[in-house]
Amino acid sequence: MDAGRIDTRRKCAWAMLTCAVIAAGCSAGQPGLTLAPAAGLACVDDSQQCIEQRQAMLKGMIADRERKWVREPATPQAYASGVRLFAFKGRKKDLSCEELAIGRREADAAQAVLKGAGAASLTPAQISRSTMLAAEVSREIAREMKRRCRS
Repeated sequence: MDAGRIDTRRKCAWAMLTCAVIAAGCSAGQPGLTLAPAAGLACVDDSQQCIEQRQAMLKGMIADRERKWVREPATPQAYASGVRLFAFKGRKKDLSCEELAIGRREADAAQAVLKGAGAASLTPAQISRSTMLAAEVSREIAREMKRRCRS
């Protein structure tokens, strides 16, 4: 398979992952939507409620100026939801070099975590999508680190 087709497939997979996380779009901001802390990180199905929770969680993480979430531990469900990885992707230009290193380590560890015992409740499709996203985020963070961080 030539490089152009691989790149096109990768872009299509990325677009599908993005749509899965933000499909709720405007409806996530409805009044009355209250979430327990980290509810969007553990919600991995494709129900409207889960999509809304993930969208709200992602918006909250991106808006967090202190970026406390960067140093919080991630669960297999957090990787599968894609929220943390999308947050690293969305904030990569604002993250310090130390925070970028944390994000890259997290993205690189995702595959092992997703295939571990704690991910038994995840489907093979969820694991596959999440590992693809993690690989993409790791590459993007690596490029950002190379651009502005010293070794």
